[in-house]
Amino acid sequence: MSTHMSPRPCFRAAQALALVVALCFSLGATNSSARFSSLNHRLMCACGCAELLGECNHVGCQSSSQELDELSAAIDAGKGDKDILSSFSAKYGATVLAAPTTEGFDLLAWIAPFAVFAAALLGTVLLVRRWSAADPRNSLPPSDLVTEDLRKQIRRETGNNGGV
Repeated sequence: MSTHMSPRPCFRAAQALALVVALCFSLGATNSSARFSSLNHRLMCACGCAELLGECNHVGCQSSSQELDELSAAIDAGKGDKDILSSFSAKYGATVLAAPTTEGFDLLAWIAPFAVFAAALLGTVLLVRRWSAADPRNSLPPSDLVTEDLRKQIRRETGNNGGV
């Protein structure tokens, strides 16, 4: 006789709470002000200050207010994020994007640092292996023998017999 146990009520409540939290976050992500904030932090100010569009606050910047107005109008017009970013890139150049795209030649900008790091790490490992293989004294003598060899060398070079 098998008995089927139902999940505990507290487990069901935790599942429901997790669902509600996930739903609230997903609704907040579609909010136009959250989208505006997200997009203006993915664009650079075109004035040349090297600041994110949403962060540019230097006195007399005429580019940031114009770009922010364009961004707001594009969001209100219902354009998608990708369309907005590509239109800004077409108008202001690829440097207006805060990060390179992940397609085409721009993908190299994401891959290159990791590839260079891996190549440098591999080169270092191979170099250390070569050095250790080239060392004829791979296994050093015990410390007592090293100390005795050093004493003999010091006596020979200084001409001191150590009182003998």
